[in-house]
Amino acid sequence: MRNKLPVAVLGATGRMGSEAVKAVEAAPDMELVAALGRNDPLETLVSAGARYVVDLTVPDSTEANVRFAVEHGMHAVVGTTGWDAGRLERLTELLAEHPETGVLIAPNFALGSVLATAFAAKAAPYFESVEIVELHHPQKVDAPSGTAARTAELMAASRAEAGTAPSPDATVKELPGARGADVDGIRVHSVRLRGLVAHQEVLLGGEGEQLTIRHDSYDRASFMPGVLLGLRQVAEHPGLTVGLDGYLNLNA
Repeated sequence: MRNKLPVAVLGATGRMGSEAVKAVEAAPDMELVAALGRNDPLETLVSAGARYVVDLTVPDSTEANVRFAVEHGMHAVVGTTGWDAGRLERLTELLAEHPETGVLIAPNFALGSVLATAFAAKAAPYFESVEIVELHHPQKVDAPSGTAARTAELMAASRAEAGTAPSPDATVKELPGARGADVDGIRVHSVRLRGLVAHQEVLLGGEGEQLTIRHDSYDRASFMPGVLLGLRQVAEHPGLTVGLDGYLNLNA
């Protein structure tokens, strides 16, 4: 077998991070060389010989973590939220100085979720009305979820390219938030409920019909095949890739 990929996991003591540690340890083509918690120094990545980094930390630290990895020639696979336009622009500028390094930032690593988002974007121009409902566990700190926001953005772009009119909505009186968040003209509703993990429904409606595209993650283990796919592919995609769909041949 070829040399194993030397992988480090940041956020290794968290719910997602602990799953990533187990997945990397079980992967025959990878070696876990470091598993860092919140207060562990990033310099450990260098001394451990990491060449691939999985960042599953928190929004406040993810940018600094990825910057450290890129500056030290490490490819990064990132599942942490908080990457707004400003942060993405700064990372793109940094990667231009390190043209052989790849970074993947993925709102969701569940392959079924990635496919569901792609299907929704394909279907969006063909229906008059579109809305999204995302449902997660109550410990989730952001709303709407990164997956829902990206799904809405891709659907809105697809509808704009096709010249589809905005979804009809006669609402003129509402309690604040009753119609959900507006993401590029698409309404996104967030549910936080004990017992859930990660779930999303895209509702598409036309005259006399409705299409529902739903994905459910019942266990965080469902995200690990996507994390491993990202680690195996990131070196072949230098620069910044946003969304695991960028590594999948979905236009075939």
